[in-house]
Amino acid sequence: MQKERIPIRLFIALNFSNAVKAQITEILQKVRAGSLQGRFVDEEQLHITLEFLGEIPPGKLPVLKKVLDGLSSGPFALSLTKVGFFRRPEGNTYWLGVEHSDALFRLQAQLHKSLLAHGFSLEERKFTPHITLGRNVLLRDDFRTDELANAVKETRIDIDKVDLMLSEFINRRPKYTVLHTKRLQQT
Repeated sequence: MQKERIPIRLFIALNFSNAVKAQITEILQKVRAGSLQGRFVDEEQLHITLEFLGEIPPGKLPVLKKVLDGLSSGPFALSLTKVGFFRRPEGNTYWLGVEHSDALFRLQAQLHKSLLAHGFSLEERKFTPHITLGRNVLLRDDFRTDELANAVKETRIDIDKVDLMLSEFINRRPKYTVLHTKRLQQT
């Protein structure tokens, strides 16, 4: 009984097919090969975070499932734009940018509004959809991310579901587990 009171770390994400993950991993491997250091994301962990929830009591899971099940969006496709980074003193966080998609932004806004209405505390920063490739990355001086432009632009991601994800650290590595899936269906 006591264990059910321990908060669990959760986020809501868009996960990808194995074929898309393989395409993204090829890009990630090229960035890794061009780097001097970095902690790179494993293929099975590639995703786009819609909302980071943080530490949540397990008793809130039914509410979160209800929020996901209440989403009204059809499937849509995303295209990647470029390799970019967030500047960090210890090494940059490299990511793949996502082309602007009205469907994606509507879905995220609907999710954000519903979570707030159900009492969840959320980050208030602007939603910037991206796929993290690696953290604390330091690239070699001669490595040019613009040389990956063709591989990036050829990657198309079909989105047909939203997942509630559990984030755990096992053996000092992140492990993500899908707890609930909302299929996106045409209305």
